[in-house]
Amino acid sequence: MAKTVTSSAAFPASPRTLYRMFLDAGEHGAAIGASARIRPRVGGSFSIWEGQLTGRTLLLKPGRMIVQSWRSSTFRADDPDSILVLTFSGDARQGRISLVHVNVPDHDAAGVKQGWSRYYWKPWQAYLAAPGGKGRRAPAPRARTRAQARTRRARAE
Repeated sequence: MAKTVTSSAAFPASPRTLYRMFLDAGEHGAAIGASARIRPRVGGSFSIWEGQLTGRTLLLKPGRMIVQSWRSSTFRADDPDSILVLTFSGDARQGRISLVHVNVPDHDAAGVKQGWSRYYWKPWQAYLAAPGGKGRRAPAPRARTRAQARTRRARAE
């Protein structure tokens, strides 16, 4: 029997910032301390923790809502994907993420419930509270061409 998991947490960042962090592979990975590959568009796939979590983005309401199909490496072959609905609320200084995670296999529900707090909420709160801009590391500059990347590396040396 599938279960529904609900959870919510407050963060020292705006809802728009939290939304962007969830969809940006670099920031998402930095905040949870794990690998993250995310294509931030409807239909885009994601893979977190070296493929332990995978799925697709089903709906985006910029700054307000993300809906994704999710599949954990602990799901059995005959388990259907779960559906994650994240909503973002709050103001410029304090945001909240609330989630409803439906169709979570019964055998995985307790781990999913604990996992949201342990692997997302607590690490995100620590990341955002870290010294130097509330944990928001400036993204590394991205070179537009290989030549620009070589020039930047040469300057850094």
